Amino acid sequence: MVLMLAGEGNSADGRWQAVVARVRIGPLRGPGSRDRRRRAPRRAFPWTNRTTNQVPTMRRSTRQARTSRSRFSAVSRALAVPALLLSLVSCATEPITGRWVFLGAVGEDQINAMGVEAYDQILAEAKPSADASQNALVERVGRRIAGVVDQRIQEEGRQPYEWQFVVIDEPTVNAFALPGGKVAFYAGILPICADEAGVAVVMGHEVAHAYAQHGRKRVNESVIAQAGLEAVNIALSSGENEQLAGLTMAALGVGAQVSQLAFSRGDESSADHIGLFLMADAGYDPRPAVEFWKRMAAASEGAAPPEFLSTHPSHDTRVEQLEERMPEALERWRAATGAAGVAAVAP
Repeated sequence: MVLMLAGEGNSADGRWQAVVARVRIGPLRGPGSRDRRRRAPRRAFPWTNRTTNQVPTMRRSTRQARTSRSRFSAVSRALAVPALLLSLVSCATEPITGRWVFLGAVGEDQINAMGVEAYDQILAEAKPSADASQNALVERVGRRIAGVVDQRIQEEGRQPYEWQFVVIDEPTVNAFALPGGKVAFYAGILPICADEAGVAVVMGHEVAHAYAQHGRKRVNESVIAQAGLEAVNIALSSGENEQLAGLTMAALGVGAQVSQLAFSRGDESSADHIGLFLMADAGYDPRPAVEFWKRMAAASEGAAPPEFLSTHPSHDTRVEQLEERMPEALERWRAATGAAGVAAVAP
């Protein structure tokens, strides 16, 4: 289950990535790169054997060492480019969690427009649910939690989102939220939700992604990662050792992918945290969140990937974190409803 930008293998993810691709930056060119390509062939060294045109072993080792140092220097300069870009990207404090996140380069208005475009593309091909009760349930819960977010956004000096909630008539066990408050539930997740409280758990998680601007964060991370890979590629692809350049790029590609997965997993944990508090602030008893994720674990039947390479925390980690935050969530719920341990919302 991938909550935010649609699941892996889901057609919605491909459409979102196609929209995100528009912010990819062009290739970087290091100073003097053309000069290196046009450099004249080196003259034979005075100590070269003119009969065999070979350099003595000691001299050849010296040249190789100098070349290695030169390549190392080039890579260092190339890596300084994304580091500089990273330092220029503005930081912001994530609401509720207090986590520092990168939200520069691509602005909120731009990312929200991208979210609307992707959402429209998805709905143009999806089949909306004809079940009036499903639609009413998702709409009701969504508006209730979104109302809490709108109030917080206004207090932060931001413009409230134009929220939209829809149920897609597909058996996929999934839900997602795109930037700007565009939320969709697939019909397949509703039986696992079981009741309104379960829908509130998923809705809180999804609305949290939109509120915390996780889509914007990931786009900016993609820009930085793309800049780094392009810079290193230029530094290494001098034509002298294409195999080395290819192997290095492959290694960095894997590294960049794992790094992005780790960021995404952090976003998911934050969405659990924020979503738990949002549903409590909206008057929903937060305790059903633990039971919902236990049902999700049972539904997966061991099919979930290892946590290290997953975009979500493991079910055990997720439940443990929710239980740690439950006392504060209950305090927020009671403050919002005046309840004294009695569920504020009936199934």
